[in-house]
Amino acid sequence: MKVKRALKRNVSSPPSLLENLQAWVRLGESEILEFKRTTNERREAVRSLCAMINHRGGRVLFGVSSAGEILGQQVSDRTIEELAQEIKEIDPPVFPSIERIVVSREREAIAVTVLPGPSGPYTYKGRAYRRVGNASLAMSKDECNRILLERLHGQSRWENQLLEEWSVKDLDIGEITRTIDESVRRGRSEDPGTRDPEIILRGLGLMKGKRLFRAAAVLFGRRDLLAAEYPQCLLRVARFRGSDKTVFVDNRQFQGNVFDLLSHAERFLRDNLPVAGRVLPGLFERVDDPLYPSLALRESLANAFCHRDYSMGGGSVSLAVYDDRLEITSSGPLHFGLTEEMLFLPHESLPWNPLIARTFYRRGIIESWGRGTLKMAELMHAAGLPHPEIVEASGCVIVRFRPKESLPLHASGDLNAQQKNIIALIVATPIGLSLRDIRKGIPSSPPVWKLKRELETLKNLGKLATRGRGLGARWLLRKEPNAP
Repeated sequence: MKVKRALKRNVSSPPSLLENLQAWVRLGESEILEFKRTTNERREAVRSLCAMINHRGGRVLFGVSSAGEILGQQVSDRTIEELAQEIKEIDPPVFPSIERIVVSREREAIAVTVLPGPSGPYTYKGRAYRRVGNASLAMSKDECNRILLERLHGQSRWENQLLEEWSVKDLDIGEITRTIDESVRRGRSEDPGTRDPEIILRGLGLMKGKRLFRAAAVLFGRRDLLAAEYPQCLLRVARFRGSDKTVFVDNRQFQGNVFDLLSHAERFLRDNLPVAGRVLPGLFERVDDPLYPSLALRESLANAFCHRDYSMGGGSVSLAVYDDRLEITSSGPLHFGLTEEMLFLPHESLPWNPLIARTFYRRGIIESWGRGTLKMAELMHAAGLPHPEIVEASGCVIVRFRPKESLPLHASGDLNAQQKNIIALIVATPIGLSLRDIRKGIPSSPPVWKLKRELETLKNLGKLATRGRGLGARWLLRKEPNAP
């Protein structure tokens, strides 16, 4: 190891070095700064340096007490050699900056500075370490494997692998055209002067030669081919009654490309999302306000499709509506050292699927890099709602939205548009209506099977009741327990 080349031997330190040392000490110990009284603690110090290399980089100061008192120590060439020998135990090799800083006539401090390592995980004497606060903890095997995966991810990702059998004819050409049209309209792409799908896909970075990347299939693939070859291109949606998964009102699955799945998700939200009701003063008219800001939900869904792990064959994006919350879940953990807390602070955008994320940006699905979670929080705050929650659990990331605690969630706002039409029709006829009468009274005249399903849903929700049986049965508005 060539540590000696990095040494800066300042036997008569200029004032700036001493001022730098004093400024560092004033910051106090943290995940990027640690104090050691003397180089006798070099083993613990190098372990911390290893942890810092695996994280954000950092600095160890020798000759400073844990209380932040600059003491210095006697430093000789032998002192530096012993420290350099200990640093050699880090693998792969690293080349830190080592500075000697004079603090008095016979005493010096030593500052050892390391940058984040590009070839992690780095180990010290065979063990990898990570930085948590001002502590250096041994990494588990799973954590080491995750760092290795992230290191390789830039060159070899699931999304940038070439498709073996697919060609442009296996994609939704209309969706490709809509993407470039919207990108040009927003000023995020130059107009290629043609709507040839191959030229557009190359411009989006989704083709190499004549072959497609997997990202092209995720973005534009035909539903039948995706269902057969990439079942993980899946959206699960459910509306549960109550706060757990015991009773569900609606439970479905959709397969298709991400634009198709986003449309299904938004349609499901329109039909099933609870709303807060208010009555306008002086009018017998109810106005429904969305329970959650639609833009915040759209941002969360877009993030889920951009950041999820498509290499998991059984993976999906899930959307679950409960009486007391809404959850959007995506397969795969958080990466690149991001934590739940860091996502709500300014942070660099590091999408797990940059090709998909870039196309989303050009299409206008996402508006800016690295601000998705911040935007969700801002929208929830503007609506007077609790801060969204992000939880990593069981190999998935869950984004959770909650309403105001005082909101009555069993109001008629639980209903989709068709169900509201049914309720309005029955309210106008207190003696009740038969199935045939209801079907005639609804403008769209839905199929009998679909109408029966909606009526049963309303009955399960406690909105409707039946009187009689068979063809003579009539559907009535169910009275509240305390109603006269």
